[in-house]
Amino acid sequence: MAVNTQKLKQHMWDKLEKGPIIMIGLADGRSHSEPLTAQLDRDQVDTIWFFIGKDNRLAKGGAAMAQFVSKGQDFFACLSGRVAVDNNPAMIDKLWSKPVEAWFPGGKTDPNLALLRFSIDEAELWEADMSLTGKLKLLFGGKIRADEEGSHAVVSDTLV
Repeated sequence: MAVNTQKLKQHMWDKLEKGPIIMIGLADGRSHSEPLTAQLDRDQVDTIWFFIGKDNRLAKGGAAMAQFVSKGQDFFACLSGRVAVDNNPAMIDKLWSKPVEAWFPGGKTDPNLALLRFSIDEAELWEADMSLTGKLKLLFGGKIRADEEGSHAVVSDTLV
């Protein structure tokens, strides 16, 4: 069954908009991942932004891995790339919202505010778009055929 990777990438961005929590951590073999709220800017390909405190373990930057599970648990992504603090005032203005302000009472000039840029190098995506027949087989037992499984792709970019 042919996988429509363009459609899969679009689904990732759509799912992230609806449930933007991502587990992300440095890929140093020692650090644990933590849940952060993704700030999306569709004008920037392969980039996810996060508002963090300057004392956050991710602020030192470096290679990173992120995992995402959609709200409906029907889409999964594992993303690899690099994180770096990028306190570009224009991006802070663009991504700023009331929920972000709740975490940073000093507003956009809060002394602890840092904008983290996650530049995605590669992604592995899974979508459980199983057919109705496949779902019934899961409930009542039966062998799932390849055309009932869903979609999977390894991509070098998340451009849609």
